[in-house]
Amino acid sequence: MIPVEVGELTIRRQMFDLTLNEESLAVNLDLVSELRKSKIQETACKLRASRRYNTKVRSRSFQKRDLIWRMRSDARRNEGKFSSNLEGPFRVREIAMGDAYNLEWLSGKIVRRMWNVTHLNFYYN
Repeated sequence: MIPVEVGELTIRRQMFDLTLNEESLAVNLDLVSELRKSKIQETACKLRASRRYNTKVRSRSFQKRDLIWRMRSDARRNEGKFSSNLEGPFRVREIAMGDAYNLEWLSGKIVRRMWNVTHLNFYYN
């Protein structure tokens, strides 16, 4: 086993060369403009990709007293695989923060927990 001191000198032990340091700083300054251009191009590419992705997103929002369907959870599907994935209709009782909604049955009975907009669909009569 060779001790570390016998091998190559570390950066701390090498002699500091002022001219070499100035040359490396000049090279770094020359590369700054290229780095800046590549960062701008990368940001523009990411922006284009996000715009293209977000065009496919269809936002949904409900107003108070709208009629909606609610997605069924797997635990409630006991009629078989051909049963409906939706249950309801429900009425939007209250709009909470973000995309969460408090629901109630049409009979007026309140649903205990809030539901996110991703689990809700419009009810068309």
